[in-house]
Amino acid sequence: MGKDVMVALDFKSGEEALNFLDQFTGKQLYVKVGMELYYAEGPSIIREIKKRGHKLFLDLKLHDIPNTVEKAMAVLSRLDVDMVNLHAAGTIEMMKAALRGLTREDGTRPLLIAVTQLTSTSQERMQKELLIPEELDQVVIQYAKNAAEAGLDGVVCSPLESGKIHEACGSGFLTVTPGVRFDDASKGDQVRVTTPAKAKELGSDYIVVGRPITQAEDPVAAYERCVSEFVNA
Repeated sequence: MGKDVMVALDFKSGEEALNFLDQFTGKQLYVKVGMELYYAEGPSIIREIKKRGHKLFLDLKLHDIPNTVEKAMAVLSRLDVDMVNLHAAGTIEMMKAALRGLTREDGTRPLLIAVTQLTSTSQERMQKELLIPEELDQVVIQYAKNAAEAGLDGVVCSPLESGKIHEACGSGFLTVTPGVRFDDASKGDQVRVTTPAKAKELGSDYIVVGRPITQAEDPVAAYERCVSEFVNA
């Protein structure tokens, strides 16, 4: 599976998201639809984006009791998305239940990945607020091992953790990494960030890029710069 750039469609309405995509005539993007856009528009925006030929990662980060997650994933699997996710903190049992729910009768399913620790979470916050005393790297690796044991395809993590996760879980275990910025851009509210080129060097399989593309003066040029640095370099 080749490396790819995922564009985070962090828009408050379907109209804004589709107007943004209209700029990419003739290009098939891999886009990420998160809570803001999905909660605003529901399944209809997913169907419209898929109808336009784009690949889609539905980023809703499910986290609930196993039975609830299993039933929710069965609903999401009918949307023909390419990737969905959940929180690894929900336990191995919950992740296994999600996989059961996501798998269709014919055996096909979207890729399923788990969120380890959010890229906005620092070591200090994790220890002081979440009362997790271990080192951040070790927590992320353990969550990734749990996801692999549950049969998932990969994790969401910081690019800084990609190499260690591949060492622990194998090169075929996907690392999907937000927290990517160009070296001349602001970090925003994320703590653990890298550039596209550095993410490639560190072993990320997919990078998720939002504001550096969606808020660029020329989004198409910014996207192509990302692809050049991460995929083609």
